[in-house]
Amino acid sequence: MKGRNVSTPPRGHGGPPGDPAERATGAWRREHTAPTDPPHAPHPPHDGLGDNQGRASADDPPGGTPRTHLRSATTEPEPGHTPDTPSPRTEDTSAASGAPAPDAHRWPALAVCLVAGFMTLLDISIVNVALPSIRNGLHTPNSALQWVLSGYALTYGLMLVPAGRLGDARSRRGVFMVGLVLFTATSALAGAAQNDVWLVLARLAQGLSAGVLMPQVSGFIQQLFRGPERGRAFGLLGATIGVSTAVGPLLGGLLIQAFGAQEGWRWVFYVNLPIGIAALPFAYRLLPRHPYPAPGHQGERAQGSERKRGRFDPLGVVLLGAGTAALLLPLVQEQQWHGSGKWLLILVAAVLLAAFVGWEHHYGRNAEPLVDLGLFRASSYSHGALLSLVYFAGFTAIFFIFTLYLQNGLHYSALLAGLSITPFALGSGGAAAVGGRVVHRFGRPLVVVGLIMVAVGLCGAAVAVHIGSGPHVGWLTAAPLLFAGIGSGLVISPNQTLTLSEVPVARAGSAGGVLQTGQRIGSAVGIAAVGSVFFAHIASHHGDWAGALDVAVSVSVAFVLLALLIALIDVFSGRLPKRSARHRPAHARSRHATHPGPTDPPPPPHARNPEG
Repeated sequence: MKGRNVSTPPRGHGGPPGDPAERATGAWRREHTAPTDPPHAPHPPHDGLGDNQGRASADDPPGGTPRTHLRSATTEPEPGHTPDTPSPRTEDTSAASGAPAPDAHRWPALAVCLVAGFMTLLDISIVNVALPSIRNGLHTPNSALQWVLSGYALTYGLMLVPAGRLGDARSRRGVFMVGLVLFTATSALAGAAQNDVWLVLARLAQGLSAGVLMPQVSGFIQQLFRGPERGRAFGLLGATIGVSTAVGPLLGGLLIQAFGAQEGWRWVFYVNLPIGIAALPFAYRLLPRHPYPAPGHQGERAQGSERKRGRFDPLGVVLLGAGTAALLLPLVQEQQWHGSGKWLLILVAAVLLAAFVGWEHHYGRNAEPLVDLGLFRASSYSHGALLSLVYFAGFTAIFFIFTLYLQNGLHYSALLAGLSITPFALGSGGAAAVGGRVVHRFGRPLVVVGLIMVAVGLCGAAVAVHIGSGPHVGWLTAAPLLFAGIGSGLVISPNQTLTLSEVPVARAGSAGGVLQTGQRIGSAVGIAAVGSVFFAHIASHHGDWAGALDVAVSVSVAFVLLALLIALIDVFSGRLPKRSARHRPAHARSRHATHPGPTDPPPPPHARNPEG
């Protein structure tokens, strides 16, 4: 066009990312292209385990995780570069993409998040050993005891996705602190209960507040950490999940023994008070105030995206909440709600959840939906979420059946039963921390190894039960439970890292909420299935507790093996040759691409598959 000083960039040769001509083209554009739009705020990072992991490039398989990117961003230089010459892949990508420098308080902030997460997960398992004490102290009927146990899990699962979406849209720190205050207050109410109705209502409210807290934890990890550091952070979260789930029976047994069988159950809830009160000022000081970017530093386009994300989806909340409740209620009440009528709620849940999916498709055309269904186009997210649901069905049931067997079958005290399960907790916590550090090197095969170890360890524990009896069972099952715990640690945190690796930071809370909702549904399914076969065997075989344990372990192992099958499908599907996206029409590429976050930057010039 006349009147404009527009020069032509040097033509590259279309070579690989390290091609000198292509680098020259990129350098020329950076030097000669003047911005014409108003300046915009830097965009949040959208990276996973390495430079390119969080962003689908043109050469990546549609909807798949670019597994060749699961490596550190500071490894070997590009071809043609010496160690002293900056390489496109070894440059600081935060500067290239406009992302901020890492938060100096990110590790102390993570510690605050993990403490809060530990409390919410601890309250799932710690109450198991407190049920006899609650029965003695409040003269509670079995139906109310079931609600004390399952009501928490029910309301916990209902809040995860809406709370995650609220944190994404408004303020993760604000939602986190509200959840922490409510959880601490409802713990005090539960401990002060004077009758069974009071206690059940307090547990329902406690579950709601826990569901508000937990999605913010995974959201903060996505927001504060990038690259291999994110894997280490998720490793610590996985260790927290494993330790809190397994140490609950031990801590509950210690508290009941210390404060007596009549009133000891109250301290199972009071133990949260000093932790929650101490965590509040640290949360206020250390957690970032706003989701990135901060208000007041946005361009017009970023502000428009922020307004779109700030809109909430009330009908989606109602449909998802009602569908989740209809699905969980017959599962958590399986032992107390007799008759086949309860299973009709499963059909109601299917209809409500199908309506939710249809509504989200419609609502997402003009506004930010409660759940971005485009996330499931990425195989890393869809396979990882399904694997997590199935694995938690077997994982959570392990503690349930072993606690029942030791306390009711062998008459162990609550303390001894908790000590007997401690090897699993130790193995799980240690391996989860290590797994988070090495997942960027090994990827999904690390999860496969962990699942095999869990299955082998559980089978070994079932065999050990028949070798000895009485007080010797705890010693004989220690080694196989430790082995299974190590395997579990290699499953939970690496799978969570891989599952969320392609999720934009702007959707981290809602995506994490969906993942955790699946875990809660899986736990309910596992406990219902395992508990049914466990009690059915005891009823039909006149108190054969060891045989009931065998049958129940078989069901748990079946869930673990199903999770193993899902992991293997993900591994081998990622190795199948697929046509490159750049050879498909533009409309086909956009249809298969992972839906980006509203504030995600375009891929940098070097963000392409090195093996493309």
